[in-house]
Order: sequence, then structure tokens, then C-alpha cells
Amino acid sequence: MLEQADRELFLFLNSLNNDFFDTVMYLVSGKLTWAPLYIAVLWFLGKKYGRKIIVIILFAILALTLSDRLSVAVKNAVKRPRPCHEVTLAGMVHQVKGKCGGMYGFVSSHASNSFMFALFSLLLLRKRWYTVLIIFWAALVSYSRIYLGVHYPGDVAAGALLGAFTGWGIILLYGITDKKFLQNNWFAAGAKD
Repeated sequence: MLEQADRELFLFLNSLNNDFFDTVMYLVSGKLTWAPLYIAVLWFLGKKYGRKIIVIILFAILALTLSDRLSVAVKNAVKRPRPCHEVTLAGMVHQVKGKCGGMYGFVSSHASNSFMFALFSLLLLRKRWYTVLIIFWAALVSYSRIYLGVHYPGDVAAGALLGAFTGWGIILLYGITDKKFLQNNWFAAGAKD
């Protein structure tokens, strides 16, 4: 029943398409499209945390690796076909540029990685305007996966939760590291908290 509701919601959301949004959502879903955003966030974090940015970058790499690998592990364990690979949906899925991705879609790695980055960075920056914008960004990237026909809404929701928990968990780990190892050494002199 839940799977059927997920499929129906997917078909509805995926059907809301046009040529303009095909181009927009294809770009939104691109991995390199957001490189300027990542650089800007690192710059803001560098201004706030000084030399601790080096450690923050290492934790960000750990968070991204964990989020990405966990999402792939779940895909390979659950083995739920992407909508664009689902035989029962043949001819009903709107795709852009014929791109479908790997066979399995639960959970969405894009959603996981986007929400991981959002939670990780917003917990470090702690600015209301940034929180609103970065959550909107993560939701937009996640929605683009439904629009492009490569994920069900359930894939995206589960991926978003996985990523958010990963980002939150790695921030907790960073906090412990900061408290125990970084505050009374050369990193502390560079922090601007």
C-alpha cells in the first residue's frame, strides 16, 4: 500500500514537466553545478573558524564519504528498481536526456549527500538565513531526482533522512574532537567564535 502511494505520488510529480524545467532540473541535479556554493560555504566557515577549517574540511570529507557509501550500500541491499527501470511504469516516466542511472534507487544518494551537506554546514554556521536557504537547496536537489524520473519520493525522503543523520552525527564527532583536542592548541588561536 505504501509502495503504491509512493508510485502514484511519483507519477504525479514527474508529470509536472516542461522543456524549461527539463533544462533547469537537469542542471540542478548536476554534481559540478554547485561547486561555487561549496566554495562559498568553505569560505564562510574559514572566516568563522580560522585555522580549524582544515579539520572541518577533513570532517566534511568523512561525512560525504560516509553519506555516499551508506546510500549505495542501502541501494544494493534493498534493490528497489528506479522508476525509469521499473517495467510496470514503461512509457509513463518522464526522463530528461535519456539518463536513468544505475538499476536501484532506494535511497537517493543525491538526497543523502545534499541533506548531509546542509545539516553539516548549517550546524557550523548557525545563521537563520543560511539555514532556510541551504534546506531549500537540499530539497530542490532532491526534488530534481523525482522530476528527472530516477527516484521515487520515498527514495528521496529516506535519502534525506540518512544524509541529515549522517551530517548531524559527524558534527557531534567534530564537537567531541574540538573539545578534547583542538581548543588548547594552535587551532584555537585561529578560531573566531
